[in-house]
Amino acid sequence: MLRDWKLYLDDMIEFCTTALFNVNGLDQEQFETNRLVYDATVRNIELIGEAATHIPIQVQLGAPHIEWRKITATRNRLIHGYLGVDNDVLWSILRDDIPHLLKDLHTLQETFTDPN
Repeated sequence: MLRDWKLYLDDMIEFCTTALFNVNGLDQEQFETNRLVYDATVRNIELIGEAATHIPIQVQLGAPHIEWRKITATRNRLIHGYLGVDNDVLWSILRDDIPHLLKDLHTLQETFTDPN
């Protein structure tokens, strides 16, 4: 049984929310030194990218302001550990990109929500 792609959109929203919750109130140094928070947050970023691979191309094309390729590329880099992880980039993703992504995903979700 194939899973409805809208559930992956829901997953992306949940993973973004969890990643932001994990780092709420922390500065970059606290984030980097708390291995439990760091590892859990990186995992959620990986899962955002994995879920993004299940969003149909037609939906992606209808939301070009969401950087779908960048999201999946980030997932690949984290999963495979290409050249290590740059913590400054990771922190920037958490502080700048994910809050905007979360907003855009909510907007996309509303587009496909059945009013009935």
